[in-house]
Amino acid sequence: MRLDKFLKVSRLIKRRTVAKELADQGRVDINGQPGKASTNVAVDDVLTLHFGQRPMTVRILQLKEVVKKEEAASLYEVVQK
Repeated sequence: MRLDKFLKVSRLIKRRTVAKELADQGRVDINGQPGKASTNVAVDDVLTLHFGQRPMTVRILQLKEVVKKEEAASLYEVVQK
């Protein structure tokens, strides 16, 4: 699954266009490497999102194309806030 789509489906970022911009600015790392919006992510990948001065690190637990709002948090585990 594409990085921007995962960020949107998991509701870490509200809109896919915002997720794409964030990734293309180099503010999302995948396993320590800068990721682009089109980069494929897999289960057990570690994502670091840089929101201003607050980096947030999450581990991908599942990949699903569509999830309900209540189930979105089950797709990832917060490693560090």
